[in-house]
Amino acid sequence: MAGPLDGIRVVDLTTVVLGPIATQMLGDAGADVIKVETPAGDMTRFIGPGRSPDQSAYFANLNRNKRSLVLDLKRPEARAALLRLIDTADVFVHNMRAGAAARLGLDPETLLARHPRLIHASASGYRLGSSKAEDPAYDDIIQGMCGLASLNGEANGTDGPRYVPSVMADKISGHTLTTAITMALFARERTGRGQALHVPMLDSLIAFLLPEHIWGVTIDHPVEGMRYPRLMTPHRRPYATADGYLCLIAATDEQWRRLFAVLGQPELIADPRFADVAARSDNIDAAYGVVAAGLKARTTAEWLPLLAAADLPHGPAHTMEDLLEDPYLREVGAFRSFTHETEGPITVIAPAVDFADTPLALTRGAPGLGAQSAEILREAGLSDAEIAELAL
Repeated sequence: MAGPLDGIRVVDLTTVVLGPIATQMLGDAGADVIKVETPAGDMTRFIGPGRSPDQSAYFANLNRNKRSLVLDLKRPEARAALLRLIDTADVFVHNMRAGAAARLGLDPETLLARHPRLIHASASGYRLGSSKAEDPAYDDIIQGMCGLASLNGEANGTDGPRYVPSVMADKISGHTLTTAITMALFARERTGRGQALHVPMLDSLIAFLLPEHIWGVTIDHPVEGMRYPRLMTPHRRPYATADGYLCLIAATDEQWRRLFAVLGQPELIADPRFADVAARSDNIDAAYGVVAAGLKARTTAEWLPLLAAADLPHGPAHTMEDLLEDPYLREVGAFRSFTHETEGPITVIAPAVDFADTPLALTRGAPGLGAQSAEILREAGLSDAEIAELAL
């Protein structure tokens, strides 16, 4: 069965993580994603283990369901070929700074004048037209500037800000970019017109991070300040048991009643500090402290069935290695193994969303550098002589 974006062509001039994870999701949904690379290739091709020099594990999990075209855009004939390819596309996406795109003639004004139905999508560090529009940005910079590194350091008691050990800013901005592109495609179905859209990383992370942490600022109540107290208590972490750790949370009054009962302290639900949501919010350190102390009385294996019987949200605190053996993840096929046409057996992360009638699919592994260059250019109408001139 065809995916929800079957028939959509995406010309993808993105690199590293933000853009590639966005276009990979479009490819999972059935779009024909053409990854345009320089002769040197996307840098993630060379980061991490791999059987071939330009096919790293990192690259494999950001670039499946794509075809690769190599063009040296310093050459006028390569830029002309790219424009002819974009003429066949529904979406053009890049994560260059706006000035660099304009110098290549890939700005929205130029491309939409040529192709009015095109969705011109871009992402960079900061909002277009701002004083920082042309500043470089990477994940670490945005994690720091949006306050995430500071929050992470505060909550974990570290000596100063600390980055989250994941490229959060890139991936969140990438998911935002995918959402924006699909919205623009839907608008085009109604209007018949394409448009330009831009995702600024810093603004995306502010929008992601602050809904709970803007706190008293929303109602102009300075004494409340910023930061959601429940998320900042030192007890908000996987709880230590007699032999390990587990994750547990109670939210409603009824859940707290059941939790106190499981801990052998049912009377605490009548304690004025813990009797309702507002009281627990004001005394969150004490509430979580009770749970932390109580869970040390049994092993993780002893607690899990008791918490399940009480219908309380809980789970093991996995290491990275544990994920590969987790029964649920194995049941749902969270990791997909297949034979890559050049790399042999590989395992990648499966798409997370289920569609009843237009399923997402893994149809091809990440492409070799320039592996489909000639076929893509023929589809764009270039002759064999013109392709040969590009010296691919």
